[in-house]
Amino acid sequence: MVARSKYLNRMIIQNSSHEVQKNNSVSTIELDNLPGGAMAFELVMKFCYGWKVDLTAKNVAPLYCAAHFLEMTDDLKQGNLTSKAEAFMSFVISSSWNDTFKVLKSCESISRCANRLHIPKCCSEAIALKACMNPEAFCNNDYNVDNVKLEVVADNWWFADVSVLRIDHFIEVIESGKRRGMRSEVIGSCIAHWTMRWFSSAMNGLENSTLQHLNKLRSVTVESLIRILPFEENSVTSSFLLHILKLGSVMKIDSELLTILENRLATMLEKCDASDLLVKNYGEDDSVYDVAIVTRVVKSYAAHISDNSQSNLLVVGRLVDDYLMLVARDQNLRADCFQVLVEALPQNARVCFDNLYRAIDMYLKAHPELTEVERTCLGSSLKYHKLSQAAREHIMRNDRLPLKYTTSFILLEQVMTRARAEFGMSNGQTKSRVVMGESRGGSSWMMSSQKEISMMKREVETMKGQLNDIQMCKTKLEGQVKKGFNYKKNFASVRKIVCLGFNSAKMNIGFASLST
Repeated sequence: MVARSKYLNRMIIQNSSHEVQKNNSVSTIELDNLPGGAMAFELVMKFCYGWKVDLTAKNVAPLYCAAHFLEMTDDLKQGNLTSKAEAFMSFVISSSWNDTFKVLKSCESISRCANRLHIPKCCSEAIALKACMNPEAFCNNDYNVDNVKLEVVADNWWFADVSVLRIDHFIEVIESGKRRGMRSEVIGSCIAHWTMRWFSSAMNGLENSTLQHLNKLRSVTVESLIRILPFEENSVTSSFLLHILKLGSVMKIDSELLTILENRLATMLEKCDASDLLVKNYGEDDSVYDVAIVTRVVKSYAAHISDNSQSNLLVVGRLVDDYLMLVARDQNLRADCFQVLVEALPQNARVCFDNLYRAIDMYLKAHPELTEVERTCLGSSLKYHKLSQAAREHIMRNDRLPLKYTTSFILLEQVMTRARAEFGMSNGQTKSRVVMGESRGGSSWMMSSQKEISMMKREVETMKGQLNDIQMCKTKLEGQVKKGFNYKKNFASVRKIVCLGFNSAKMNIGFASLST
């Protein structure tokens, strides 16, 4: 062995002189840091004594590292172990797809030495080269393609194989693929596939714990995945980015990386479906879906919208309303989280508030325990003039909304009905006067307008007084509720009283009264 290893030769000489000084007849050498350990040393010994050595894809990398460590080079003896192991490893990597992965996996236990000798890099380059090709071009019987024709083999045929790699080796493969011009959407899909498989294994055994207990290694893994994501448009899906954003938020990774993800997701919202935004929570007391993550992205979008993107803003408004309807029935979703997402977009993001009303009504129905203040806050997000007639009528009959809110809608509906009628009569009279040639002096017309405005103001004051009376009635009803009064049973009769009272009132108010 000394004849084939410079390292052992040097150690024997040093230890022999040391043992001579101690008058010991036996020299002992310990190789604690030999790559591959006892298995590799046994193969080295067999090689030195001329015994048969079975080289395989699983042991060639540790054996090559051990031979390099022991300095078993050809200048000592031609055909030494270093050159033989290197030649066999190069042949395996270049000729066999499956064996390349075996070589790469065997490097995990000898990472420092393997990286110094560039073994993972060589394997990654070989994998990337073959991934850019069709498997039939090089695999033959090594990779089962089931006689699939060349043109129909999917681009993701290699995803399952690389998904078993460790994160550092996986990054090597991805970087090699980028250098070889692999399409960005293929790279993005491969990263998503690896991440989902890794996340499943990372969550294994954590049923009784939370994501906060994931260790630093997993945080570094998430940061590494974010850094290798391709930047090209449509290279990764919004759903995948949201899951990565959630992982990063829980693991408290670099805030700059989180901001990059939020801004990127904000640019993708206009092309998303509501189902793309569903990201599950994993805590027992959490809501089913993480609404806070979506709220952060929507707020990022609202902060970066330009003045000329009105149509796109409407698209995002519809997207948010659809998402709210999907999560509204979640029993654990807090009212404040729901409200924050409702208000995350500006008012001009919705032309019609019907979908938002549906989402709010679904939430109220699923959460009957909400306080009066919480129900009032949710109802205040709805705008009367942006609701359809059918939605307004439903609100006026909806006992899940606060009485004060439904009453205000009844009043507004009465005012609008009278205003539409008065506007129609006034418009018709004006047209008839023009046809008949009737003319009036400027001063008399102005006086008539001033009288109408004064009358409108008096009607508004009357309406305010009646509204105060209704508020007092509501206060009395609330007191009776506390004493056992059936609120829901008498709610319809109260609404009927309100409607009859305002139907009997004089409502000669035009559109100008609303602004007044």
